[in-house]
Amino acid sequence: MLHYIVRRLLQGIVVIFLVTLATFSLMHLAPGDPVQVLVGEAEVSQEVLDAITRKWGLDRPWYEQYLVWLWNMVRGDFGQSMVRTGVPVSQMLWEAAPVTLRLNLYAFAVALLVAVPVGVVAAVRRYSLFDYGSMVGATLGVALPNFWIGLMLIILFALTLRWLPSGGSGSWQHYILPVAVLATEQMAVLARLTRGSTIEVMNQDFVTTARAKGLPEGTVIFRHVVRNALLPVITIIGYRLSFILSGTIVVETVFAWPGLGRLFVLSIDRLDYQVVQAIAFLLTVLVVIGNLLTDLVYAYVDPRIRIR
Repeated sequence: MLHYIVRRLLQGIVVIFLVTLATFSLMHLAPGDPVQVLVGEAEVSQEVLDAITRKWGLDRPWYEQYLVWLWNMVRGDFGQSMVRTGVPVSQMLWEAAPVTLRLNLYAFAVALLVAVPVGVVAAVRRYSLFDYGSMVGATLGVALPNFWIGLMLIILFALTLRWLPSGGSGSWQHYILPVAVLATEQMAVLARLTRGSTIEVMNQDFVTTARAKGLPEGTVIFRHVVRNALLPVITIIGYRLSFILSGTIVVETVFAWPGLGRLFVLSIDRLDYQVVQAIAFLLTVLVVIGNLLTDLVYAYVDPRIRIR
């Protein structure tokens, strides 16, 4: 087990290196000059522009800039924002990350509480009206893009009915629409997966044996079927948790939510290299850790799987 964890962590370090290198390269290939974005429309001399360029190390080759940034990251120094002068990137992340984390945790909790029971009931009542209705809803939830759902909810509940705010954060009302949008896709995926996995387990021999022993149907379903049917669901849950922060970029932009996703978009638009690299690094680490934890939990839940 320890050898497996160490090997996966080493693989994760390679992945983090490649992702950050690719992100850094793409940012430098993007059109625009970060120095011009920094000074805006102010009239400054060429000497001042050159001084700003030297201060931020932008006069060096891109690979040298990357190595300097990587060494600072190893030491725990995320640097300072080029747009918000003097503000550490770590402070910006500390302000945005909890907002995004709460939003995603609420959405994921709603998705789990709704999708798993719906998927199990749809499998037990296969070919019923409930089964058809829930799977049609799940298909629409996967097919419809988040930004479209978000805009439609804003038009209906914020502009037409005026029940909820259209954007921003603060009170509990601000969470309802973005949580609903994020939970819709997750519920759709989890419900379809739970239904398919439950149907597959219900056809297994040990379920037939349990019924032959005279066990109540409820006991067969909840003690034998559901536990085994949740194994593939655990995998997709770990996958979704890995992208719990990165999956909110569109939603946070639509609802003007002050989280990591919106900060990432704004930083790309302003060519704020330090912030973009820090968020890419943070999300990559989250994906690596999430995948590792998923494998370990899967091996713990299913005794047939042993990690060597």
